[in-house]
Amino acid sequence: MLIGELAERTGTSERLLRYYERVGLLRPERLPNGYRLYTDSDTTAVLRIRSLLAAGLLTRVIRQVLPCTSGTAAVRACPGVLDALRDELHALDRRAAELDAAREVLRDTIARAATERL
Repeated sequence: MLIGELAERTGTSERLLRYYERVGLLRPERLPNGYRLYTDSDTTAVLRIRSLLAAGLLTRVIRQVLPCTSGTAAVRACPGVLDALRDELHALDRRAAELDAAREVLRDTIARAATERL
């Protein structure tokens, strides 16, 4: 299939699909006229990429994880992948803790401001 069909099947823009290729997440075959030729497995890969991006992973991590995933994004045994995923989870946990702390400061500030106005 050509890039337009892959874009339609996955709900991903052609520009983004070209970006995925540029960063090494997709490797479509090239026809003699330069057109990209994608397969059904590329459709699955794009959907996995989008899921992993939504989970907060960076493209450099996805490039490492993607070959080690199945259709349901369950990680198989690949050297270093679990460590990379654990590192990403720790980073997300740190960011979540920072957001929780910021939320508490905001709540306290709002509560103080509300009682001062009374």
